[in-house]
Amino acid sequence: MSRAEAGRARQRGTRRAPKKGGIRRFFTPKKLLGTFFGLCLLAMGGFVVIYLLVPVPSANAQAEMQSNVYKYSDGTVLARTGEINREIVGLEQIPKAVQRTFVAAENKTFYQDAGVDIKGTARGLLNTLSGKGKQGGSTITQQYVKNYYLNQDQTVTRKLKELVISLKVDRKKDKTEILAGYINTSYYGRGAYGIQAAAQAYYGIDAAELNVAQGAYLAALLQAPSQYDWAVAGETGKRLVTERWNYVLDNMVEMKWLDASVRSGLKFPVPHEPKAARGMEGQTGYLVEAANDELARQGVDKADIDAGGWTITLNIDRKRQRELEKSVDKELESKLDRKDNKTDATVQAGATSVDPKTGRVVALYGGTSATKHWISNATRDDYQPASTFKPVVLASALENGSKTQDGEKIGVNTRYDGTSRRPVVGSDTPFDPQNEDDQDYGWVNVQTAMNKSVNSVFAQMVVDVTPAKVKRTALALGMRDGKAFPERPAITLGTMNASTWDMAGVYATLDNHGRKVTPAIVKAASHKDRTVDLPDPIGKQAVSRETADTVTHVLQGVVDDGSGFEADTSAYDAAGKTGTSEKNKSAWFAAYTPQLTTVVALFGESTKEGGEQVSLTGTANSGRANGGGFPARIWADYTLGALNGGSDARFDLEIAEPVREEPVVTPSETAPSETPSSSAPPPSPPTQEPEPPAETPSQSAPQTPQETPSSSEPGPGESSSSDPGGAETGGVPTGGAPAGGPGRGGG
Repeated sequence: MSRAEAGRARQRGTRRAPKKGGIRRFFTPKKLLGTFFGLCLLAMGGFVVIYLLVPVPSANAQAEMQSNVYKYSDGTVLARTGEINREIVGLEQIPKAVQRTFVAAENKTFYQDAGVDIKGTARGLLNTLSGKGKQGGSTITQQYVKNYYLNQDQTVTRKLKELVISLKVDRKKDKTEILAGYINTSYYGRGAYGIQAAAQAYYGIDAAELNVAQGAYLAALLQAPSQYDWAVAGETGKRLVTERWNYVLDNMVEMKWLDASVRSGLKFPVPHEPKAARGMEGQTGYLVEAANDELARQGVDKADIDAGGWTITLNIDRKRQRELEKSVDKELESKLDRKDNKTDATVQAGATSVDPKTGRVVALYGGTSATKHWISNATRDDYQPASTFKPVVLASALENGSKTQDGEKIGVNTRYDGTSRRPVVGSDTPFDPQNEDDQDYGWVNVQTAMNKSVNSVFAQMVVDVTPAKVKRTALALGMRDGKAFPERPAITLGTMNASTWDMAGVYATLDNHGRKVTPAIVKAASHKDRTVDLPDPIGKQAVSRETADTVTHVLQGVVDDGSGFEADTSAYDAAGKTGTSEKNKSAWFAAYTPQLTTVVALFGESTKEGGEQVSLTGTANSGRANGGGFPARIWADYTLGALNGGSDARFDLEIAEPVREEPVVTPSETAPSETPSSSAPPPSPPTQEPEPPAETPSQSAPQTPQETPSSSEPGPGESSSSDPGGAETGGVPTGGAPAGGPGRGGG
């Protein structure tokens, strides 16, 4: 051995092999790779076992829908609905282009895939485990399997079953059979299951007659049927479904199924208004729809209701429901000539009647018939409640301990300047509303102002209280917020939108001594595997008892001596308020007895497509249709019948101050030479009756005054008008004079 080799040997002897110890021994590349493949084999083996063990089941219960049973409060049957609104049609009856819209919308790889989307399913499983619910993609085959064989539960077990069954179904069935099954089992909204029912529900035609634009809308609907139904969708829903419709058609162009030039010429196919199913004639359809809407507010999906199997008991009292229908027929419909009178043809009546002690909706009137006018006039909220809002202003003043501009605490004896067109004091927004027939009332107390519905008085009062506080009180009493409820002085005239249902809740709360009443039409709702927990319609104190009772005391004067005199009778104790909106587009009477709260309204709705709001003036050839006319007479006739001819019950009121009698004053149409800017009266208020105008308008033949435009400018958020409107203006005018400036009150 050479010397060099000996040196290298010694070096090798002194080197020590590195120690393999600690946790690194368990994470060598070979072991990690082996573990990974082992887990994969285990997962594959487990999947094979699941695949072998999970059979393709028979159709689920929802695929074989049942009827729903709706009952009156006494248990008698009102209606049976939910017979299968579905007609299975073969794929050959559906135009090829329409078939393709569903593929373009949901699953562009449908004709090539094996029935599952592994990535989408994995994402769905992760979302389910993380609590994100319905997120995650799935193929048309998977959706068909979910609709027909399984259910809508978002669980890991259901998703695994969906995956396995989809693979089996894709192997056993042709793609055309799967597509036909998917199109025929999907829910499209409006109670329509399957494309044939959907084509009828949205376009009034058979599936065979659908064009590609209509097919794309129906395909887009499947993502969110309730939100995307054009007839009820809000601005967001309409925007989203339009985007989805464009997405479907663009995908068809991309896949060479639709020529780009044809695509560019397509317009969004707005569907027809919904129509009630057969058997929903008269008030039945309105009652059923109101019950379904209430259940939806309680978290019951409409698709679940439409699937059937529910027993739903309503709070509707059969006798009172009949009485309400009879009263509308007697006091209104019998006097209308809907066939030959253009004004009469536009009149729509709505009403909601509530038990103020329980919050139960005991009667409801939605229109002439749900099969003729599907929109319920009882629950629609696209008209202004007008001067029925003035009691809310007074309630807010009392509840907040508000003061006039001169520091006097507002009460029923507070006196205000009732000069028509009097500019309000203390507001950044100019406001000078006109009284009914431009009448000046001089200095009057709050009771007289409410009796006569003096706009100028309540315009100043809302400024004294502040619009923000008035709005808070309104929301506490049960009105709904919205874009049309700005914090401006004009809200004193009821310029926001509301329904008879909403206003019945507000007035029932006043009737219930200030304790919140949320109208409820559903008494009980149960399915074979669930019962809906319904909230108590009676809530917490919205305003103090003293506030509510004081408003009731004032509203008694409206019925006894004011604009609501048509409802006055010795048969019951009553309190209420009239309201007639700007341009006489709506007329209201909201009133109550100790046992019953009812709001009746008339709406002017054009018979032309779109149903724009029109004037009620000339209804039954009787001039202006104010709240103290037809609505008050319907209310009185119904209340008398609903209370079995009357009631001895009297209001049990706790009030701070009684109303002091006002001297009888004949309104003048000539404004005082000086209009005080304060809400407080002058040192020596006039006691002499002012000289009446040369011609006093008659109640039986109301005159329409010539408008004198106001000089003030409308404030932000308030519009203007050149038409003084109806008997009692509750709306902000919409033309050339300032907001509320020429608006008229009274009625």
